[in-house]
Amino acid sequence: MKKSVERNKKLIATEEDRIKAVMKKNPNISYFASTKGYWYSYETRNTSDTLTPKKGDVAFFNYELKDLDGNIFYTEVELRPQVYRVDKQEIMTGLREGIKLMRKNERVNFLFPSHITYGYHGDNKEIGPNQPLICTVTLNDFKPEAVYRKELEQRASLNLDSIKKPQRAILKPKPAIQDSLQQ
Repeated sequence: MKKSVERNKKLIATEEDRIKAVMKKNPNISYFASTKGYWYSYETRNTSDTLTPKKGDVAFFNYELKDLDGNIFYTEVELRPQVYRVDKQEIMTGLREGIKLMRKNERVNFLFPSHITYGYHGDNKEIGPNQPLICTVTLNDFKPEAVYRKELEQRASLNLDSIKKPQRAILKPKPAIQDSLQQ
């Protein structure tokens, strides 16, 4: 157990050194350290709004994932726009925490060590084990879950109303059939 703890401490220290090297290569970018063990910088900052997503909100965002050298694992198109129920759905830990720091229409680059991304398993596809990531997130909007649910119900109602109901055909018997029916 002690060996495992020591190995993890070394791994985290190595990843943090790599992240700090990325920040050092970009002296014109202001990076902020989070209290959750990752760093971030703003591409687009919203200073006019004060609200950030919280538990019970639904967040709408796009993101892409890269390694620390900038090689893309998944583009925004591949990951498609996301609808996330804040703190009620399972997503990558770093992303879950990072979204709660953001305001509407902000674009943020997060530098995540592997223990708050996909850890020692990777994602079993493109991202390998113990892979620190650059995660670029655009928070398009967020709203309370009750408001979102009501909007979905309204859209569903409109869609149902727009579907034409089949008209019942009223068939009149042909004269020959009509004569035979009267007999």
